[in-house]
Amino acid sequence: MGDKKKVLVTGAGGYIGRHVVKALLERGAEVIATDFNIDEIDPRAKRIKADIFSGSEDIFAELGSPDACIHMAWKDGFVHNSDAHMGLLSKHYEFIKNMTEGGLKQLAVMGTMHEVGYFEGAIDENTPCNPISMYGIAKDALRRSTFLMLKDKDVVLQWLRAYYIYGDDKKNNSIFAKLTFAAEEGKKTFPFTTGKNKYDFIQVDELAEQIAASVMQTEIDGIINCCTGKPMSLAEKVEGFIKEHGFDIKLEYGAFPDRAYDSPGVWGNSEKIEKIMKMQ
Repeated sequence: MGDKKKVLVTGAGGYIGRHVVKALLERGAEVIATDFNIDEIDPRAKRIKADIFSGSEDIFAELGSPDACIHMAWKDGFVHNSDAHMGLLSKHYEFIKNMTEGGLKQLAVMGTMHEVGYFEGAIDENTPCNPISMYGIAKDALRRSTFLMLKDKDVVLQWLRAYYIYGDDKKNNSIFAKLTFAAEEGKKTFPFTTGKNKYDFIQVDELAEQIAASVMQTEIDGIINCCTGKPMSLAEKVEGFIKEHGFDIKLEYGAFPDRAYDSPGVWGNSEKIEKIMKMQ
């Protein structure tokens, strides 16, 4: 192993992945970035166009024998009941198995608050999970099976659980992206819920910093909430976003009903991530 930590990022061309590659490079890591489409990935990284689901038992060596891997690749992350989630679950498991059997010593996998399902309050690593979407069910199953697979192995395992992500808004599928497009189309009103629900909003660059920082250390492992730990109402956040961008658009409150499965308030417990950020 050289002086630089060699970190493989899967799904590196995705919405969060591109920001994570940059954040790792800024921290002095040697980055191997892999995806189907590598055009928008920072050219300072070693970019590999590869199918990580090839089933190859030599995938660890094929992808440069990294010191750590951040597994972010995930199809249809914004489509919560897509068939791809359950359809590809065994491929994710096989990839992780082949990587760790090949010699990988540190694995970080991107998790989601959707593993938890309906919950009110702060989510920590002991919060019970009862997912209610195919996306949440698949991520939950991958987390459980990965922890079980690696429990007696000499591998540092970090499960990075993300919350409500915004920023770089044309690349994501959140309300902020939809609002940006509506404002650019010259619409004056935007149909909205009551906006009372509270969430843990995190800007994608800040999330990328947290992910990179988590992986550059090995002392803190297990489930790590990548979050702010501060709940904020959707209305307050969206009104702030409109103001910040100078959009001439008004929210039409109550045009959509609040969904039955949306919690009145859910956020991440940020104790672990705060410790990690202080180590930097």
